[in-house]
Amino acid sequence: MPRTPTQRRDGKGAKSRHRAAEKPAPARIPEETPDPSSDTKLFSTKNDLPEDKRVEVIGLLNQRLAEAIDLQTQCKQAHWNVKGQSFIGLHKLFDEINEDVESYVDLIAERVVQLGGVAEGTIGAVEQRSKLPDYPIGIAAGPEHVAALSDALSAFGRAARITIAEMDELEDADSADMLTDISRGIDKWLWFVEAHQQA
Repeated sequence: MPRTPTQRRDGKGAKSRHRAAEKPAPARIPEETPDPSSDTKLFSTKNDLPEDKRVEVIGLLNQRLAEAIDLQTQCKQAHWNVKGQSFIGLHKLFDEINEDVESYVDLIAERVVQLGGVAEGTIGAVEQRSKLPDYPIGIAAGPEHVAALSDALSAFGRAARITIAEMDELEDADSADMLTDISRGIDKWLWFVEAHQQA
């Protein structure tokens, strides 16, 4: 039985796979990002961080949450698809990175909720917010996956460090401390991945 294209949620008809494949993928990093604090919903909490600062912190953390989820899916993409002489070592390494990144996702999401916010971890939120480089679909060789995943780890680590400084300005030492731990972990995994390029 032939498949019929499904209707998209936005009401537009589905594109054929052939036509979609011909189009170049749009750049993921938008010129301007919408202000994440503009529609932040807050729940009542006795946390003594002032409300205006909590709104800003929640917006920043939801940005990092989107990128952490994106990074996690990139780790799995590499884990599932790597091939070549270093297959078993890289396959295991990418899965270990994924496990740590999964714990970072949880830490960030739970911090958002602790501050009275809503953790926005849907695919739509990730697609809209993540500024990580797109993972190249269709690569197979170990060195290609090493290069792509090192790009993603590096971008996430840089964003985490920028956010640590922003948390310091907002006087949220707890979020800064959490992101410092995450940044250290990302740097360790970047070292492990980049070691495959250095000889």
